[in-house]
Amino acid sequence: MTGDGGQRRVFVVEDDPKISAVLRDYLIDAGYQAETFRSGPPALDAAKEAPPDLVILDLMLPGMDGVAVCRKLREFCTAPVLMVTARIEERDRITGLGAGADDYVCKPFSAKEVMARVAALIRRAEGRFGVETETPLFALDTHRTRAAWKGQWLSLSPSEYQILAALMKQPGRTFTRDQLLDQMSVGYRDVSDRAIDSHIKNIRRKIQAIDPDATCVASVYGMGYRWDV
Repeated sequence: MTGDGGQRRVFVVEDDPKISAVLRDYLIDAGYQAETFRSGPPALDAAKEAPPDLVILDLMLPGMDGVAVCRKLREFCTAPVLMVTARIEERDRITGLGAGADDYVCKPFSAKEVMARVAALIRRAEGRFGVETETPLFALDTHRTRAAWKGQWLSLSPSEYQILAALMKQPGRTFTRDQLLDQMSVGYRDVSDRAIDSHIKNIRRKIQAIDPDATCVASVYGMGYRWDV
């Protein structure tokens, strides 16, 4: 996904031209290729043509809002999504995370903080662990940060991958929501552990799209979740 010379490509989907310009300039100064979009549909078209390495996505966009854009993006792209929002209510943040975003930052924000989050999300998405697990039912490729069910690779967001990888690596172990939150980026420290439920719901849906009878992610009442195959 990286551009010429190994530069990582970052999409900025933001309708405020001043904010967009500031983010673009900081990204370029940090060595990224930055492409800006004023609305969601052109960004989605560009991502289908050449997937970016990361997307900075405003929640409040004209026409198709950031949540809808994120859901559409997740149908074909696993690039990390950093959602930018003026809303501070937890339910709004959880909605964004549940749609497939990996982290969020609230307006007004520090451009330097955004750059730090961008770098952290890209490092996490590229996570070079080099350990692989494979069984007749599922596979975990930690070198390429991907997971498969019954021979088909799942289209997971980076955050969904991190949760699923933690579960897959230790079948039978029950993880609390807090323990699964620890797998996420630092932005999750301000989000309820119930955000994990949204990610688990997405993971189950993607596995069941391949195998409708799959029940491999078990809920443990009062505790959390377990990989149970």
